[in-house]
Amino acid sequence: MKSLKHFLIPSILLFIGCDLDENPPFLDDTIYQDSQSIIGARDGIFQAITTYDTQERRLYVENLYGGLMQTGKGGRTTATDQVSLNALNPGYHNDAEFLWQGLYRTISRANGAISAVELPNDNLTIQDVGGSALFVRAWSYFKLTELWGDIPLWLELPDAENTDKAKSSAAAVYVQILEDLDKAALYMKGEDQDVGYPKKWAANMMAAKVWMKMATTPALLEATEYTEGECWANAYTEAKKVYDSGQYSLLNNFADLFNPYNGENTSESIFELQISLDAANSQMGRNFTPWRYKGTGPNQHFGWFRVKRTFHDYHLSVYGTKSSGNGLASVEIHDLRYPGTYISQYNQAYGNVNGVARVYPSGNGNNNMNATQPYHFKFTEKDRTSMTQYGQQNIIELRYAELLLMLAEISNELGNGEEMTYLNPVLARAGVDGAYARPEWTQGKESFRDAIMDEYKFELIGEGHDGFHARRRGFSYFLNNTILRNNNPINNAESTLFYSFIKYASNRDVLFSTSEDEVMRMPIPLSEKNTNQLLD
Repeated sequence: MKSLKHFLIPSILLFIGCDLDENPPFLDDTIYQDSQSIIGARDGIFQAITTYDTQERRLYVENLYGGLMQTGKGGRTTATDQVSLNALNPGYHNDAEFLWQGLYRTISRANGAISAVELPNDNLTIQDVGGSALFVRAWSYFKLTELWGDIPLWLELPDAENTDKAKSSAAAVYVQILEDLDKAALYMKGEDQDVGYPKKWAANMMAAKVWMKMATTPALLEATEYTEGECWANAYTEAKKVYDSGQYSLLNNFADLFNPYNGENTSESIFELQISLDAANSQMGRNFTPWRYKGTGPNQHFGWFRVKRTFHDYHLSVYGTKSSGNGLASVEIHDLRYPGTYISQYNQAYGNVNGVARVYPSGNGNNNMNATQPYHFKFTEKDRTSMTQYGQQNIIELRYAELLLMLAEISNELGNGEEMTYLNPVLARAGVDGAYARPEWTQGKESFRDAIMDEYKFELIGEGHDGFHARRRGFSYFLNNTILRNNNPINNAESTLFYSFIKYASNRDVLFSTSEDEVMRMPIPLSEKNTNQLLD
């Protein structure tokens, strides 16, 4: 398997900075025998998640293949990324290729630790590293199987007699993920965990997500011989462990979650990727900061992440009030998450200094594709004086608001009457409770289900989870509640929410594929097909 056997050792050597003729340090059992050495090994395992392939490329692929986001790359709807990944028809996409390799690199580091650490262990630091390696392996396989389905399942390090691996079914992968997470929750530290590292309850949250996936996927139920009710009950048990731990709470201000200058590793963060400007070489600020938003002169930032205006307008049709007229002032926005999620108007930082840059909905956005889609603000560099292309904003991978939404959904499916207990705090922070609450919350199980699936989108858009929540109820649900919600307004040339005289149009808004084979799973990358002799 190329992604393991060809670059496992070089990637490790580059990270550690060793000479090529030295023994690969992650495969040296002696580094797992004392606390100081093993902390460095733990850092290396988590660092593998923050490389360009596993962070920037992962977010790019996950978000564009999630059905809510759009990229400005190429500048027109016929550009390569627009007709492939952005249209939910990825084919053999280059970023997906490198993401696959990056995730298997991460797995290889985790496998090195898992094979070397004795669990349980009297040394609690060593035990935590073993548990953390199990957590990272489970997280990586979760990402892989969500995008690719049936995949090679490496639980050991390759050697001269073991270089290729046949695909395992998605069901087998999910079962292994649950096994890893069960052990991770047992061995990772809890309240005494070091700042910046996930506590054991992160494993419980990931396990709850797997059980929810299984509960809503008939093929997984059949393959694992669980009932839907059993899966919902197991999801509830795992999610409640996180809730009952008392370790997490919502921040008062939603936007503070995405502003490193207001604090990081907060009470809402359950698993947060640690980004250092100098050490991680993060390109987040370069890739996802809007045009001329920062700096005192020309500097690299591309504004690749935008939100599809079809979704943006749907969001505000739910949590806004349209009045007569056109323009930004024609919609009263009730959702307090809006300014932390979208940006469509700002003073240019250089060039035409203080000239106002506008995209939809601040501008009518009818002159080109990029101007028709609002920017995504969560990963924008918040320091507007910064001249560096790098970024240092941590990336929150799991957070408490999602956990509360999960518990609300699970409770609705179980019929235990607890759903509003978990949902109300999220709605209250967003300002969409009370007079602005959706009527669906009180209109029965099915109406609540549809509304909670929307709420994941409104709360988490662009954070890498859009595709998971949108797809896990199956192709028909994804088609009707994501794909056609985008395609129908474009095909019908409907008016945009903010401008009655501006229509959605296929030369400005990207249409999604409606082929189940294209929109539900990516094809195994060509490099894997060309080098792994055991793939069918």
